[in-house]
Amino acid sequence: MAVAVLAAAVAAAAAAAVVGRLRRRRVSRRLKSYPAAQTQTPLVRIESLSAITGCTILAKCEHLSEPGASSKDRLARASIEFAEARGLLRPHSNPPDVIVEGTVGSTGIALAAQARARGYTALIVVPDDLAPDKYAALQELSAVVEKVRPCSIADANHFVRVAARRAQEINGAALAASSVGSEDGSTVPTRMPRAYYVDQFETDVNYEAHYRDTGPEIYAQLQGLGVDRLDSFVMGAGTGGTIAGVGMYLRERYPSLRVVLADPQVGMFFNICFYFVSTNWLGFTLQGSGLYYKVKNNIMYSPHEAEGTRRRHQVDTIVEGIGINRLTRNFARALAHHLIADAVKVTDEEALDMSRFLYEHDGYFCGSSTAVHLVAALREARRLGRGHTILTVLCDSGTRHTGKFWNNEYVAKAGLRFGASNLGLDFRGKQEEAS
Repeated sequence: MAVAVLAAAVAAAAAAAVVGRLRRRRVSRRLKSYPAAQTQTPLVRIESLSAITGCTILAKCEHLSEPGASSKDRLARASIEFAEARGLLRPHSNPPDVIVEGTVGSTGIALAAQARARGYTALIVVPDDLAPDKYAALQELSAVVEKVRPCSIADANHFVRVAARRAQEINGAALAASSVGSEDGSTVPTRMPRAYYVDQFETDVNYEAHYRDTGPEIYAQLQGLGVDRLDSFVMGAGTGGTIAGVGMYLRERYPSLRVVLADPQVGMFFNICFYFVSTNWLGFTLQGSGLYYKVKNNIMYSPHEAEGTRRRHQVDTIVEGIGINRLTRNFARALAHHLIADAVKVTDEEALDMSRFLYEHDGYFCGSSTAVHLVAALREARRLGRGHTILTVLCDSGTRHTGKFWNNEYVAKAGLRFGASNLGLDFRGKQEEAS
């Protein structure tokens, strides 16, 4: 009897061990490593602006994404996985392959945060007037940072064009090294790193990442909240990937959805302060992004400049991350599908006032592009009237903007003033209520 009991116990233990191994194997198949994992970010209600307008203003908290703390984490992850699947990048190779990109900060930070864990070097080319917080973040993440003067995309020294050139140089050197060697095999070709140029402005990976991941994630959250009708999606455009991908997915689920472009426009005081530096004596201009005019008039230029002809330093707005004077492949996709119904211009003063108002009333320390989004969402809510639902995106936090957008000394030197906008927001005290 004792032997039978012991045998049964051993058999049960063995069976339990097998089951345990199978369960662990299933769990390990479901779980991803930290850099490969997709963070689901919260969807929240902006209470202050909702109270003011009588609408429901919702925001996707992409600033809570990991590991790069911005909406660009999705693009970075998708781009690296795309390149690895096609053998364009080799994880943990020796010497390490190089991820190259031209960026105004957030994409570079997202790429650098993921590159190190996968065994890559990140080479990031940026304009040298970027917020110092972003430089510091890139350096802390061990990225190789190359700074260039801000200029038009028509200039060969534009940060995007320099990045493409650096990738070509690295790949050219790798190709040359691989062809060196003796016929008898006594000399082994030198192993050189490859480079992968992300090309965020033109790659389809950008749009597809947001159509495949961000859009469905938002829709599932809206359904979970019982939101059966979404009236507007308000978003800025740098590359155009988010507004195109998310907008397209949500329009398919909400056929009457209005997709509205939020576009930065410089204020008068900033132009006066930087007149001599920014115009090179070519005359006074009131700058801003050309995308607004493309949406409104189907012409890709402002009344003061044609596309691709500006050859001057771009010091015309305090906002970073959105607003551009050329038509990218990602944004063109949205236009081709007649996705964007309207565009709203937001001045620097309006963005500044909104950021301080949100901090005062909602405790949200937002970045400059997020402030533009919220100004445009406020305007869209007021245009539609009470009872509507508007969605926007909180791209990144103010922690990357303490050197410029959240630096009162810099703001003053730029000739900008708090309270100079006509938004009707009191960011020092009690908010106005919806009538």
